[in-house]
Amino acid sequence: MGVEPIGIVTIALGLYCLALGQDATIKAFVALTLLGAAAAFALGSSSVQPAHLFLLFVALSTFRGRRQTAPLFESLHFGRPGFWLACLVLYGGLSAYFLPRLFADATTIIPLGIAAQPLTSGVVPLGPVSSNLTQTVYLAADLVCFMLVTAIGSTPQGFRAIVVGLIAYAALNVIFALLDVVTGAIGAQDLLQFMRNAQYTFHDNDKVNGMKRIVGSWPEASAFAGTTLGAFGFTATLWLCQRHSRWTGPLGVISLALIILSTSSAGLLAAPVCLVILYITAVLRSGVGPGTGSSTAVTIFAPLLTVLVALIVLLQQDIFNTIHNYVDVLILSKSTSSSAVARGSWNTYGLQNFIDTYGLGVGLGTARTSSFPVAVLSNVGVPGALFFLLFMLTALGPGRAPARSFVADVQLAARNGCLCLLTGSLVVGPTVDLGLLFFILAGLAASRPNAMAEVPAPFLALRQQSDLPQFRGSS
Repeated sequence: MGVEPIGIVTIALGLYCLALGQDATIKAFVALTLLGAAAAFALGSSSVQPAHLFLLFVALSTFRGRRQTAPLFESLHFGRPGFWLACLVLYGGLSAYFLPRLFADATTIIPLGIAAQPLTSGVVPLGPVSSNLTQTVYLAADLVCFMLVTAIGSTPQGFRAIVVGLIAYAALNVIFALLDVVTGAIGAQDLLQFMRNAQYTFHDNDKVNGMKRIVGSWPEASAFAGTTLGAFGFTATLWLCQRHSRWTGPLGVISLALIILSTSSAGLLAAPVCLVILYITAVLRSGVGPGTGSSTAVTIFAPLLTVLVALIVLLQQDIFNTIHNYVDVLILSKSTSSSAVARGSWNTYGLQNFIDTYGLGVGLGTARTSSFPVAVLSNVGVPGALFFLLFMLTALGPGRAPARSFVADVQLAARNGCLCLLTGSLVVGPTVDLGLLFFILAGLAASRPNAMAEVPAPFLALRQQSDLPQFRGSS
């Protein structure tokens, strides 16, 4: 096991945040999930990311506060989101060990990790692979992350700290993306190597038609675009609800622009779907009451602006050709490219794995796919898919907070962030693990901040207009 310099910094930051308190710890943790290309520890061919290491400090800060201990374990009660996620983790762990052995050689897989048998044209007969263990650990970390976020979010102060951490995440994501573009333009990519030390295949210098692929703090453009979709959904929804508008509005617009300019096919395909989700949110959130101005403006002017932009593009041949060529390179022509054919074959093998194992799956972390639903079916089968659906329904369902209160608006933003992340994963989701950001947002959506949730809506609206910091949510 090798300790990387960024790992030493992570440990030092964790100790410092523990001294400052829980708010600082959870804010730092949310921000650290951005370092998707970094490794705090190197374990052979595997890596421990800084955020996963920092989970230990979040857990320590949570157990130090007695108020969070009860909510931490309440999330595991039958019927609660944590219970269904724990069922998925338990089944996933059991399937990772037993199913590759039970169904050995019964089907052919595209291995996610290192297989015992040599590859033949990229495939091997079903059997245990190295990623069975790593993916089980990652999914278990997702469960721990979800439980800790729901526990910390059970208090108003912790709830707000998570919101601040997510806004900081979106801001740092933009900063890293701009640094990636600038360092790529001047040939100084080595300046960012301190956060690109994980055991991954990096595509930080790739270009499409002379245009640099934006990777930010991630290994490749698709990972950057996929996670930025979550930040975009969260910040844009907060702006629609007029919460921290001074920050969330610009961050939402810049995040959308970066998704489109990242040259990621997944991002370009998912962005329109995310915009539809946000427009539906604006329609439902619009009205004549306080805090509805942004939603109402979007509801009225977004269709008109869309028609105007479409007319300009159609009438200006140069603009039309530029946009058409960009879309053609990333989507229309890419469907016949070698990478698209390869990804399509991964899904074909994945569906065949699901059939050959009678719907049980080949085991968590065994097979690689190119779509999250196929990854779930091929790896953990019908039981895993059922547990995940129940988790989604309970975690992202309607909350208890009064309508249009700060808590309700934030949880709406968290749900939209999860939906935007899922939209991107439908296109390029290789594994069952959706990443820590997804479970932070899901935990925020499922949390129950007691002091806020019990305040009646009319009274909360009056308090939000006052200068009391514990209830002020908009800028």
